Amino acid sequence: GGSSRCSSSLREEANPPKMRASSRVLLVGTGADELLGGYGRHRTARARRGAEGVQSEMLKDLQRLWTRNLGRDDRVVADHGREARHPFLDDAVLRFVGTLPIDLLAFGPGGEAKPSPDKWMLRELAAARGLVACARFKKRAIQFGTRIAKQSNIWHTGSNRQGKGTMVYRSLEGCGQEDS
Repeated sequence: GGSSRCSSSLREEANPPKMRASSRVLLVGTGADELLGGYGRHRTARARRGAEGVQSEMLKDLQRLWTRNLGRDDRVVADHGREARHPFLDDAVLRFVGTLPIDLLAFGPGGEAKPSPDKWMLRELAAARGLVACARFKKRAIQFGTRIAKQSNIWHTGSNRQGKGTMVYRSLEGCGQEDS
């Protein structure tokens, strides 16, 4: 079946086969978390403030997506000679999700009494299309899923534990300072 295209075995995850794709256009998942409540802050808002809290967080995320993520992501993809396409940001997808009741997006079909996992709708669709293993994947942002954040912290600070959002990267030290 289709699930063989998406395996979650630890052996394969630890030693993925090396591949080179000839595709010039990549379909990326940007917008899925913002539209379908996939961030940890959405779960926190759901627990503390219910569906209205989730809606508030999701709207904030969507409003800042254009300046916060898209430019950066497009530059990274372009740096590798590829073009990004964002199917979750398609007008028809945005309109469809916008018609759904916030209670359904926030809690899933079981409602507040039996809340579904994050991005439940996307997980159900993946499972229905035969991507059962993919539907069960734990969410990891690309900078964490690829381990690039850990490697960057180690390179810049000598330790992953020392990495902080306020640190100055070695390659940036002295930038913007005039010579005296």
